[in-house]
Amino acid sequence: MPDPASPPRARGACHCGALSFEIRGKLRDVLICHCSDCRRHNGHASAHTRCATSDLHFHRRDTLKWYDSSPSGSRGFCTACGSIVFFQRRGVPFTAISAGCLEPPTGLRTAMHIFVPDKSDYYEICDDTAPRRAGMPDEAELAAFRWS
Repeated sequence: MPDPASPPRARGACHCGALSFEIRGKLRDVLICHCSDCRRHNGHASAHTRCATSDLHFHRRDTLKWYDSSPSGSRGFCTACGSIVFFQRRGVPFTAISAGCLEPPTGLRTAMHIFVPDKSDYYEICDDTAPRRAGMPDEAELAAFRWS
């Protein structure tokens, strides 16, 4: 467990700043999701890192609202500006965070593209170094990604 007196690993916020938070623990490298749900919620592929839910601490969260976006999880968004900031899979003690909501430098890198067959036809995946997967990695594989 991180020391509460130590500086946070990362800070983040929604577009308008009404929802702000910090992570006091490790972050997993970023997954780029090309599934139709993420594309519809975000307007394009989504980029998410992940932390232990217990390491996520809020400065402001009055505008945080959760939407049950699928049978497997919920998305957290700001009711003031509409930014989608979080995703939580049911029964998993981690929270996914939209990587673009974090203040740089993040020190993160793209670990994998997921749900690649579901991507739209208007774009190509340009990052040739990250592995590609047809679906979601299981929890053991997710735990094996770089956490920093």
